[in-house]
This record gives sequence, C-alpha cells and structure tokens, in this order.
Amino acid sequence: MSAETTPPPLLDIEAATRLARALVSPIAEAETVPLAQASGRVAARRISAPRALPAADRSAMDGFALRAGDPGEGGTLPVAGTIAAGEPRRALSEGASLRIFTGALLPEGADAVVPLEDCIEEGGRLRLRHPAKAGDHVRRAGSEQPEGGTLLRSGARVRPQHVGLLAANGIGALAVVRRPRLGILSTGDELGRDGQGPEGIPDSNRPMLIALAEAAGAEVEDLGILPDDRDALVARLQALGGRHDLLVTSGAVSMGGRDHLRPALEAAGGTVEGWRVALKPGKPVLFGRLGPTAVTALPGHPLAAFVTFHLFVAAQIAQMLRLPWTPLFTEPARSGFDGLRKPGRAEVVPVRMGHGQVQGVPILRRLGEGGSGSLYPLAEADGLALVPSHLDRIRTGDRLHWYRFACGRG
Repeated sequence: MSAETTPPPLLDIEAATRLARALVSPIAEAETVPLAQASGRVAARRISAPRALPAADRSAMDGFALRAGDPGEGGTLPVAGTIAAGEPRRALSEGASLRIFTGALLPEGADAVVPLEDCIEEGGRLRLRHPAKAGDHVRRAGSEQPEGGTLLRSGARVRPQHVGLLAANGIGALAVVRRPRLGILSTGDELGRDGQGPEGIPDSNRPMLIALAEAAGAEVEDLGILPDDRDALVARLQALGGRHDLLVTSGAVSMGGRDHLRPALEAAGGTVEGWRVALKPGKPVLFGRLGPTAVTALPGHPLAAFVTFHLFVAAQIAQMLRLPWTPLFTEPARSGFDGLRKPGRAEVVPVRMGHGQVQGVPILRRLGEGGSGSLYPLAEADGLALVPSHLDRIRTGDRLHWYRFACGRG
C-alpha cells in the first residue's frame, strides 16, 4: 500500500483483529525451564502423572490407626507406638493401636484412623468414643490422582496450582513455549523531556506498552524513542534485522506532516497490510510486515495506545503463544451514562461499576470526558466498555458490552 492521499476504508474491530492475528504465527520452539520459573508460561507438551497419588494408604488425620470393630463395646486397646509422616510403613499388631499423624503411611493390618477428638488415651491404652468403620479417615492409594492422568495440558498457561501439582509429582522442570520476542519503540520529538515545561512530554506509552506486553507473556526489547525524522526511522527499521517476532510502535502513524511511520516502513522494505480502524480512540492503527517481523503501529495518544494494545497486540501475543483468544467485549452491562455521539466508529470508554444492577448485569459509569489522550480515568476504572458504532446517542439503561480488568481498579 503506498502513501496515497485518499485513505483506505476503515476496518471494523473484528476485521482488524483477524488481520492482526493473521500476521503472526504460533511459535514452534520450546525451551525447558525450572519449575520455579514456569508460572505464567505456556506448556509446550502434555504432562501426565508418573504414578497414582497417594502411592499408598495414608492417614488423613492426627489420631490412632487400628482395625475397625476392635475393640468391642467398652473395651480398650494398647497404644503400641507412634508413626509419623515420612517414616517407613509399620505393621500393626493384632489387638493394638498406633498413634499416627496426618500423612503417615497406614500401618499394615490397620483399616481405619480414629481422630484424637473421638477417643481417650489413658495409661497407654485407648478408649473410643464411637465405633470405628473401615476406611474412616484413610486416604486410599490412588484416590487423589490416577497414574497417567493429565497434570498439565499442552497449550495451558502454567498457574501456581500447576506448580504445586507438578512439584507433588517430583517434576522439577518442564518444556514451555518460547516467549514471543517484541520490540517496542516510541516516536516524537516532544518525548523524553522532563515534562516540566509546556514543550516537554514524558514518554508514557513505551513503559506502559512494555509492562502490558510482559504481563501478556512476551519478552520485550526496549528500542527507545525515535525523533520525527523519516530517514532516522527508515534506518532504525532496517537495522532491526528481523530479530523480533513483532514490532510495536506508538505515534507517527496518522496523516499529519510529521507522521512518517507508514512511508518509512515501506522505504525500509516493509509492507502495509492494513491501516485505520473504525475505532475511537485508536483510528490510525497500522498492521504490516518487515521481513519476518510483524509490525503493529499504535496511535501516540496514551489512552488510544492502551485500548489498541488490548484489542490487537494482546491478540497477537496470544496467537504466538498458542493460546485461545476471546474477543474483549463479551460481558453484558447497562449504561449508567448518556450523551450524543457521531456514529460510524465504535467507541471504547473507561468505566467503573455503579451501585446496583439491571436484570442481573452491572450498571457502568463512564470515567473521563472523552478524548484519547488521558490515562487518568484508568486509575479508577474497573474496565472498558464498547459503545456500538451505529449509535448516535447513548442513553442511561442502554445495553452495552464491556471488558473487566482482571485485577480490578488501581
């Protein structure tokens, strides 16, 4: 696509997401990492249980191991010793009991455990408050995990509970999908200053996008800030040498006199596969390629960069990690705000849940006064709501769909 004067038709969000995902491929390479470093990674292969657990009958309580029905009514049993977790299995003498701790191997000959609170020990003898039944408080061999059962499926993100389960099975390392390699850079002569004067604007996009990409599972190279200079941008793009799976930029992607990203990408040997999305904020998003590297160029306004990362870059990272992708705006809600708007583009707004519900769904209050530049509303936002493109007005009580932030506000 050349830098023609007339821009192409706007892509809708669904088409833009499909294009973004089509530009990247699932990563085939795997690497082995220690279990302690595996949380958050994606399993490259299925891991099956090497054995059933527990491997043998064990006590589920602190108490006394014995044969059910022994002693008889009103009788007592001698306490013949103590067995703790980690000790070898012992044999239970006929007509006796053994003091036992949680997790200890059930003695040979015993078939029940009586909890401490259900018996009385006096003078080395045991009296039961209630008769015991076979199987009471015993963790039977194989009752918790079958041999060959799935501990972790291929393509699953490793969670802390997986770490514990694998450790319980003696597994200390596992194969995971290589992290997607992302390069992230900002553009703009105005960036990187101290921000104290009217001409200085700190670069908020780059650290935000790096944090978002790392949280999504990517390995990130910080490529810094480039000036609004076409030749410098061409040279930087050419120097990258295809070492990234995905290059993410912010700024210089619209139609202004200093928006050089699009022509610079083509001059560097890349291609533009799609440009401009029917979205507010975030219209001037560009999708392209630079050799083996996919390129997603986001707007320079911070809120627009935040929104478009969640819509498109997060989808690309999930594709590379072989993870399923669910469209963001699937949770129903009701509008707790109203206002006129220009139809033709879907609008994404920061929202906070209000008090009460309508027909079982939350009422959302809009934060901020619109515009794509400010991140301030996100400090108190519970998520993002999508206003459909065809609406010329949003009214209190209208049906919406929204994306709830995983960790809530702040």
